[in-house]
Amino acid sequence: MMNLIQEKNPKIRFRGFKDKWEKKSLEKIIYKAVDNRGKTPPIVQKSSYPLIEVASLGKGYPDYSKVTKYVTQETFSSWFRDHIKNDDILFSTVGNTGLVCLMDSNKNAVIAQNIVAFRGLNGNHSWFLIGMFQSQRNCRKVREIEMGAVQPSVKVSQLLTVKYTISTNISEQTKIGNYFQHLDRMIDLHQNKHNKLVTLKKAMLQKMLPQEGADTPEIRFKGFSRPWKEKKILDDIVRIIDFRGRTPKKLGLDWSSSGYLALSALNVKNGHIDFSSTANFGNETLYNKWMKGSDLHKNQVLFTTEAPMGNVAQIPDDQKYILSQRTIAFEVSHNILSEDFLAILLRSPIIFQKLTSLSSGGTAQGVSQKSLSTVTAFFPDKVTEQQKIGTYFRKFDDLITQHATQLKKLKHIKSACLDKMFV
Repeated sequence: MMNLIQEKNPKIRFRGFKDKWEKKSLEKIIYKAVDNRGKTPPIVQKSSYPLIEVASLGKGYPDYSKVTKYVTQETFSSWFRDHIKNDDILFSTVGNTGLVCLMDSNKNAVIAQNIVAFRGLNGNHSWFLIGMFQSQRNCRKVREIEMGAVQPSVKVSQLLTVKYTISTNISEQTKIGNYFQHLDRMIDLHQNKHNKLVTLKKAMLQKMLPQEGADTPEIRFKGFSRPWKEKKILDDIVRIIDFRGRTPKKLGLDWSSSGYLALSALNVKNGHIDFSSTANFGNETLYNKWMKGSDLHKNQVLFTTEAPMGNVAQIPDDQKYILSQRTIAFEVSHNILSEDFLAILLRSPIIFQKLTSLSSGGTAQGVSQKSLSTVTAFFPDKVTEQQKIGTYFRKFDDLITQHATQLKKLKHIKSACLDKMFV
């Protein structure tokens, strides 16, 4: 579908297009359609006329979930003589300058005074222009004309003189624009699914764990009816593996460029191990000296004690890991306590609130084992009920991780394509 081409044109083009791209000032590519600078209309809390601000830009279309201000129908008609139209390009000129999105079919929306709306000249494709603005080298052009340090801004008159290199073939623009429109749709799809799953999981945690003043949850699996028992969360913990203060130098060794991954608080996120975060590695000698037979096992629960405090994850596989700074691991009585349930319990809002109230420190809050030992929670007396709850939420986490992974992959593809498909 695409092939590599010579320098000065994009590195990647769709087949069939060979014409040289041309450098033009922005005023030869687009024209200023709506500019509300200096207009501060009266605001209402809710109406059918949203005021789009910079926070709503950056995706393919305006993010209306970020809208907090509205105007009345009267204000819409009297204050704003020029109205934004479908496929207008919204461009931020103050604050986080250079953010763009394409206006959707909402005919009642208005833009704040720190946004300007552009329209393409000579049939220039709107989605192509969105990609043009989003490429890193073109973003830098906007940064170069910013004024002000605390609140950066760009003059529209100066922006219109900035030169961009574009294809003058509308068919090529259309292919490129449609490609990035598809990418943005896929990104939005996975982002929305991810957000819905996170929200649904949060709601189910409220319903499937006892809340303040209750000894049973609102929703339970069939076959379980007995009240849950309150006890300290460490009562069924056989051992806490904690190598606080241990470093390779104290063991007479050093980190390696490869080997066994050292899991620190940087790698333990809420629900998963982040393998992309900065990490250290240890060789076989360091692993044996450090772990001393305390091998971690699949599904074992990890907990960060500080920086940040309260993140929880489970060992994802049967690989060997070094337990590093600010992270502890729990060994449980498996006939009494399910590891999956313990992970869910430690990540629940009610437990996190208790841990936060016990945490010490200013900027980097932390919780000690002594403080942790005082925290109580309600547990099902049957481990089979714990296992069902743990399995239910593990499936949630797997789906959330899948969408997060796909989202990250799509964003990486888009970033790489913006760099290679624009000049």
